[in-house]
Amino acid sequence: MPKILITPRSVTGTEPFLAPLRAGGYELLMGPAGRQPTTEELVELLPGCVGWIAGVEKIPGEVLRAARDLKVISRNGTGVDNIDVEAAERLGIRICRAEGANAQGVAELTIGLIFALLRQIPWCDHRLKKRQWERLKGTEADGKTLGVIGCGRIGARVARMSLSLGMSVCAYDPCKNAALDGLAAFRWAELDELFRHADILTLHCPPQPNGPLVNAARLTGVKRGAYLVNTARADLIEESVVFDALESGRLAGYATDVFPTEPPTDYRLIEHPRVIATPHAGAYTAESINRATSAAVENLLQALSAGARSQSC
Repeated sequence: MPKILITPRSVTGTEPFLAPLRAGGYELLMGPAGRQPTTEELVELLPGCVGWIAGVEKIPGEVLRAARDLKVISRNGTGVDNIDVEAAERLGIRICRAEGANAQGVAELTIGLIFALLRQIPWCDHRLKKRQWERLKGTEADGKTLGVIGCGRIGARVARMSLSLGMSVCAYDPCKNAALDGLAAFRWAELDELFRHADILTLHCPPQPNGPLVNAARLTGVKRGAYLVNTARADLIEESVVFDALESGRLAGYATDVFPTEPPTDYRLIEHPRVIATPHAGAYTAESINRATSAAVENLLQALSAGARSQSC
């Protein structure tokens, strides 16, 4: 019986969505519970597997070369920067993505993090639980300018939600989303202009080929007292530069859901008093998990049925 490896940590509780795989005659091989598999574990698990429902774990070339029977990797999300795509192409392994399945969950967390920053919610909660009646003066979202970097499925949702809160939105994306054109209080801007004028910056783009998007040069030009939110990729920011900007007051706060290694090994930035951090929870909602699992299963079955290789779906 051909095998399918399943490694996303969120797969627990989604067993009904995996039923079509068993009905299709496949044996399901589950990865380690509650954590990402190591490279060594993947090398041991993959032989004999024709399909793989993968999460955000690193999938280097050495893992793919060990997967001698593998035909399809089906992501339960959109990003594929964790996969050695060139190696997959050379080996004829097809990569599928669950486009948009997690968009609503990530967008809603982004808005939640913005409110948490503006109203100092974690700080107030922490003080009150220690029986300390203290307050920090907050800031209202209404009338503020949100800079959205990347207007795909997630960024576009964040833009629309923010407009409904009375914010104005300036956005940057090399591929402009025409669905946003003409919306009141929305406009496209060049990247450096966006950094200069936004009260709040939020990142919704893939890692950049030329290094971190948020670097010293860009933060030097940012509006003093701005906030930064990152629910996209850790590689988009230079952590030491963000730390220094928080120390100097150039940034009033930073919220993140993504880290260079997960779980983190370096907590210096996370532990800063003006940082709010969540454990890669953007897509960790019942609805997003179910949509993503269902899409990943459907994509995998279609790809295996078609027998097509060396292309994306």
